[in-house]
Amino acid sequence: MDKPKSQHITKFETKVNRVEREALNGHKGVTVWFTGLSASGKSTIAVLVDQMLAARGARSYVLDGDNIRHGLNRDLGFSPADRAENIRRIGEVARLFTQAGIINLTAFISPYREDRDRNRSIQDPGDFVEVFVDSPLEVCERRDPRGLYRLAREGKIPEFTGISAPYEPPLHPDLVLYTDRESEEESAATLVAYLEEHGYLWGGAARGKERAAAGKRASGR
Repeated sequence: MDKPKSQHITKFETKVNRVEREALNGHKGVTVWFTGLSASGKSTIAVLVDQMLAARGARSYVLDGDNIRHGLNRDLGFSPADRAENIRRIGEVARLFTQAGIINLTAFISPYREDRDRNRSIQDPGDFVEVFVDSPLEVCERRDPRGLYRLAREGKIPEFTGISAPYEPPLHPDLVLYTDRESEEESAATLVAYLEEHGYLWGGAARGKERAAAGKRASGR
């Protein structure tokens, strides 16, 4: 569904613009979208990056697949249609976080390219960084911290990605982390370095004041 089901609704605009929010935060807002098989390391790396960003005063937040399914998406299962809706909803939440100047780290298997591409398309250019956490299936199965692959192999978990449901790896990810070759700490450091190199982390009081002034000019205040 491309258009809202409800009629007679309008978009509400706040009085604090994005440039001002980013100036307060000391960095740009961005959605870092981790994708990969279960047990590839997505959530662990996201948590490590979140800690590294917090240590330098950045405002970030981890949106984890299991956590979201306990609340916002508790009504969804794992059918293809439910998976698509799960990713659509979190894509909209991630876009709001980005517009608020937050570095949001989304850790979802998100197996379908179409769904990930859709979430990129609703954001402004440069606001969506797709990170492929690349780990071979056999490595993920060997890790299997919760025994999910074993249960899937036994037929006790239907439609399990990589076993009885497909996973479509990104064709052109912004960054690839090879978690079968490097530690999770090394992968986290690689991602933070990427954010620095591509201008998402800039900080500095003088730079912040400059951007805040630009934000006020843009809003006519």
